[in-house]
Amino acid sequence: MRLKHDPERCWTVEELVGDLRASHSLVSDNLTAFESAGLVVADERGCFRYQPAAAVLAQVCDDLDAAYRAKPVTVIRWISAPAERLQSLADAFKFKGKDQ
Repeated sequence: MRLKHDPERCWTVEELVGDLRASHSLVSDNLTAFESAGLVVADERGCFRYQPAAAVLAQVCDDLDAAYRAKPVTVIRWISAPAERLQSLADAFKFKGKDQ
């Protein structure tokens, strides 16, 4: 996440569009999702800054960043995987009830 690498900087959507060479809608949609997930905060001017709401969120971001640095293609493949494949992976980690 670009914002994570410069957490003191407050980015506008337009700055991120230019920096990431992404579409306005893609950047806006992802910022909304990151804000809802508690990863970024917006100020009164509409600038966004990386600020995880909990230490566990910061750790997940650190782990994902490390995985991406080590194996970027693998991470990109998982992110772009069809939803049913991701659901299958999530289901594999569900705890079974005592009677199962």
